[in-house]
Amino acid sequence: MTTLTIEPAREQRAEVDPIPLTRVVSVELRKMFDTRSGFWLLSSIAITGLLTMVATIALAPDADLTYYTFAKAIGFPMTIVLPIIAILAITGEWSQRSGLTTFTLAPRRGRVIWAKAISSIAVGVASMLFALLIGAIGNLIGTAIAGTTLRWDVSVAEAVNIVLGSLLCLLTGTMLGMLIRSSAGALVAYFVYALVLPTLFGILASSQDWFRDLQPWVSLNYAQSALFEGTLTSDQWAHLAVTATMWLVLPAAVGLRLVLRSDVK
Repeated sequence: MTTLTIEPAREQRAEVDPIPLTRVVSVELRKMFDTRSGFWLLSSIAITGLLTMVATIALAPDADLTYYTFAKAIGFPMTIVLPIIAILAITGEWSQRSGLTTFTLAPRRGRVIWAKAISSIAVGVASMLFALLIGAIGNLIGTAIAGTTLRWDVSVAEAVNIVLGSLLCLLTGTMLGMLIRSSAGALVAYFVYALVLPTLFGILASSQDWFRDLQPWVSLNYAQSALFEGTLTSDQWAHLAVTATMWLVLPAAVGLRLVLRSDVK
């Protein structure tokens, strides 16, 4: 007698293609503009750039009306605003409790964080190119009004260094957002990080001889400021690499690990 064995039918599951990174980046870019606060925060970049150009033309001495003066003056407020944009892009998932939706639709958190970083960098690069463009317009208008010689004293390499310095400021905001995951806490930490620590390091360097030579190796703000002053020497690049690793890369690695493991409520 033969026994027949009937196996239960297996359910066929449709294969779903993963969400492309480009789509996640486009969504994160759109989220930056969707809210009223996000829209005006990004708009403040253009507004402050135009106001700074007008103020530089009106207040700067005629001898200082050069392209470098305009580019540096317009780029400075952007180095303050861009990290705030990066912080809010990261911490919004926790502070505004949208993380449950985001990480349900895109379960791979690392991919979402990577998309947020890319979108923030894209906004940062666009903002700095806008600053350089407005600086060029201000240089043309300012010298025409003052009747001084038109000077283009920023080379391509120096312009790239200015953009790189601004992106390091922006990535500082990304790092603090991952590390703290709270908008208020990360913003407070950023202003301590950007304003209080450099002041303390400066006071210590001016009062303690042993710290004066050590400051370029431990102060990211000090090493980073060289990017806004022109071309860097090999020693200055080494200072920047060491301090960026210490204050940016290592904390970002810790923050990313916390993001991947933390509960989203």
